[in-house]
Amino acid sequence: MKFDKTEIKKRISRHKIKLSVLLVLFVFWLFCLPSPLFDVPTATVAESSSGQMLGARIADDGQWRFPQMDSVPHRFEKCILYFEDEHFYWHPGFNPVSISKALWNNLTSDSRRGGSTITQQVIRLSRQNKGRTYFEKLIEIFQATRLEAGFKKKSILNLYVSYAPFGGNVVGLETASWRYFGIPASELSWGQSAALAVLPNAPSLIFPGKNEEILKQKRDALLLKLFKNEVIDETTYQLALDENLPGKPLPLPEFVSHLTEKIRKEHPGKRIETTIDFSLQQKVNNIVKEQNYILAQNQIHNLAVLVLDVNTREVLAYVGNSPTTREHNNFVDIIEKPRSTGSILKPFLFASILDAGEILPNTLVADIPTSVNGYTPENFDKKFNGAVPASVALSRSLNIPAVRMLRDFGFQRFYNILGKINQKAIDKPADYYGLSLILGGAESSLWDITKAYAGMASTLNFFNISSSEYRKNEFVEPIYLKNDEKIDFGKIQQKPSVWNGGAIYEAFEAMEKVNRPNGEENWEFFTSSQPIAWKTGTSYGFKDAWAVGVTPKYAIGVWVGNADGEGRPGLTGIQAAAPVLFDVLNVLPQSGWFNIPYDELVEAEICTKSGHLAGLFCEETKQVWIPKNGTRTEACPYHQTIFLNASENLRVNSSCYPLSEMKQENWFVLPPVMEYYYAQLHPEYKVLPPFAPNCLQEGEKLMAFIYPKKNEAVLLPKNFDENVNEVIFKLAHRSPETTVFWYLDSKYIGKTETFHELAVSPKPGNYILTVVDSEGNELKEKIEIQILQ
Repeated sequence: MKFDKTEIKKRISRHKIKLSVLLVLFVFWLFCLPSPLFDVPTATVAESSSGQMLGARIADDGQWRFPQMDSVPHRFEKCILYFEDEHFYWHPGFNPVSISKALWNNLTSDSRRGGSTITQQVIRLSRQNKGRTYFEKLIEIFQATRLEAGFKKKSILNLYVSYAPFGGNVVGLETASWRYFGIPASELSWGQSAALAVLPNAPSLIFPGKNEEILKQKRDALLLKLFKNEVIDETTYQLALDENLPGKPLPLPEFVSHLTEKIRKEHPGKRIETTIDFSLQQKVNNIVKEQNYILAQNQIHNLAVLVLDVNTREVLAYVGNSPTTREHNNFVDIIEKPRSTGSILKPFLFASILDAGEILPNTLVADIPTSVNGYTPENFDKKFNGAVPASVALSRSLNIPAVRMLRDFGFQRFYNILGKINQKAIDKPADYYGLSLILGGAESSLWDITKAYAGMASTLNFFNISSSEYRKNEFVEPIYLKNDEKIDFGKIQQKPSVWNGGAIYEAFEAMEKVNRPNGEENWEFFTSSQPIAWKTGTSYGFKDAWAVGVTPKYAIGVWVGNADGEGRPGLTGIQAAAPVLFDVLNVLPQSGWFNIPYDELVEAEICTKSGHLAGLFCEETKQVWIPKNGTRTEACPYHQTIFLNASENLRVNSSCYPLSEMKQENWFVLPPVMEYYYAQLHPEYKVLPPFAPNCLQEGEKLMAFIYPKKNEAVLLPKNFDENVNEVIFKLAHRSPETTVFWYLDSKYIGKTETFHELAVSPKPGNYILTVVDSEGNELKEKIEIQILQ
């Protein structure tokens, strides 16, 4: 058979057209699937470090649709395949036999039968369930073949299971498993898996109290099919038939509600694996619930707890607020909110002064009436100790020694250190806070405070395991996302980023001795108890109660109060926050105590009474380890040599007593005001004997004003009757038996004996206050009297 050239050209042209059409169809087929296949919002899910669900937040479109699953549980896979698509693993995306049977049934009867494969249903779900027309079916088949060509069967099944409807606003197997049975999909039984497998085909069956019989029939039929196909044995089949059907949706777990909300804001629509220790979080939640009930009796409604791993800086437990009501702001995440710090910053100051070598751990510091530019701090108990070891001042949280130490150290220097440890809320100039900075004049968050304590412990830990080296970025932000990159603590260096190991260790030693709350006083006698370096804080007006502590492994931060700032009696660190701290400590694994950083300490001879380096006249000394820089401090200034008469009851010198009869003795002597208060609390303290008559006394300070202090304005308040109250002048004198005469601008106003306190009612103005004792010793001071309006 012969063809002319024209016919050949026509045939070639027709073949080209067919090839072009096929090529266009192939290109269209190749790119017919949208990317991504499912562009719908998903819920935010938070999981613990071991995979348990902690909480979830609904998707933006109001659907409970969890992020796509990684795999399909074996039981549910068998159930869904036997119910929906037995030949799923063999067909190319559509099943011609099923389609033919469905088409014949739909043409010859009034009933409707579906012939869609799981792959086709994935396409229909991705196209948001468009109308079920024959043209739409052709599109589904066309795209289903493309889906099969580009995806593995397991991935297609996973897509279906993740986006199939399960009734109401429940989408996806994992969501359905939690909403209907309160467990993850991996833990579904055969009966539960079968019940859920029939729902995507008829999600309306899930209405509680309705259609339960139909749902049961479908489930039981599926179980029978599984049994007949030897997927399950007879015992499993019989037990599965007796299992309960899904009913009213259950509430989702809510173990870390505030952290879940934080994750929703920062990582919306994601499944986030956190660093939270699930078991610990449950225990802390129970502690908070119990303590909240107790605190609520005193109208204290809010409570927050944060637990960090010291060495990894991972968040192990996070309770942003107590389980209180909306009326009491239960939705507020207290952990991130700045609050008045109270005394919680004092350990930072103590470590700073030790690190600078300006004090030793047990150096006596003054605890006397103090006024600095009109600022007059008071101790919590309104009392004065005269002098206390610096470590005791910290452990007892005495305010006056802290203010005096801050003044001597310099609040700008201390403010700079707070910046180095990332106290972000302390962001105003140093002068704005002044000396009140150490007593709660600044604000910080539980997150930042706990982070700083953890940084101190981590610094000490790393120093002890790294051959006496430090890391540059020790005070970094904690992490709560498990998949985050490990924290970059910075390069290794020889110098500390903030405090050296010796200063931190001595601070922790002092903090470990803080008196524990009721029920914990004898903790060291119980083998189950563990040591902790901890500190409490109470803000002015009893509005904020803090308790923060560290062990070598854990940092625990607790805040208690009212989110609206209402103060309450008893809202103190020791009464309200400390019990929570120790309840949490008791559920943590044992941590032991910090190793001594010998490379940052030196052994030195210390005066037992004063805590200073031993001087020439210190009789009682001891060898102790002190921070290296402590060798810069001065020798004991409180011990001196005195000369006594033969009876040892009077002081003498060469001007009034024979040298051959003098007795030399070393004596511990405090300045007059410190001595005034110290002697009342220390019966063993011996006051200097008076000088013998006619002895010249050169340079000795016998008297000191307690009130008013130098350059201090005296404010006279008015009482309720609008009358001006009296002012009480106070004086410390070394000789308690001495009579003191008082003058105001040379006008005699009275005399005092033993206890030198004089009440007067002067008029406003500037005066010179003068006192003269019976020996003729005189002391003067300029004062200003003002009426407090």
